[in-house]
Amino acid sequence: MTFVLGLTGSIGMGKSTTSAMFQKHLVPVYDADATVHALYRGAAAHLIEQRFPGTVSDGVVDRKRLGAQVLGHPEALKDLEAIIHPLVRAAEQQFIREHARQQTPLIVLDIPLLFETGGQQRVDAICVVTAPADIQRQRVLERQTMTEEQFNVILAKQWPDDQKRKQADCLVDTSQGLEFAEQQVQQIIETYRHQTGTVASAMLNQKDHPTHA
Repeated sequence: MTFVLGLTGSIGMGKSTTSAMFQKHLVPVYDADATVHALYRGAAAHLIEQRFPGTVSDGVVDRKRLGAQVLGHPEALKDLEAIIHPLVRAAEQQFIREHARQQTPLIVLDIPLLFETGGQQRVDAICVVTAPADIQRQRVLERQTMTEEQFNVILAKQWPDDQKRKQADCLVDTSQGLEFAEQQVQQIIETYRHQTGTVASAMLNQKDHPTHA
């Protein structure tokens, strides 16, 4: 049965690059961030406008306007998460079920806040993308849109890298170049594509045999 590998890592660690490597080797990847962006252009837009008036223009959420209403306002952030998280989770479950039916050997769930949202229970194993703190900081602050203050705010919301590594089943160290990172990805694919997962089968059984109260 399909093996579900969770892929996560803190900002600036190289998770997006690593995710692309899995796709390069024909491993299907569910991208949680891409799903959120799609929801902001679709199903979530009217719900967000109802809760945060003035944040939607031409049917698309203006992320800057939304951020102005949410950042620094914990209750507002909780309301936003209450709108987005169920929709993201539904898309994730649909992705898993589809590949379970197709008997895809290995799939990846690219979830930035996997640990922070309790995602450990939704995957068969966890791969953490990592790099030394100084390299992480350098990468992030090289982004033109990022300030030191913004970086520290983001870090405060994420589990520390060492804590993630302790709970990881496998690691991809991106500090030694793309070739070395891709070698690690290939090894991970070979390891898990031959293992049997339980998450997908359980989800498929729940779908096919729903329980009634």
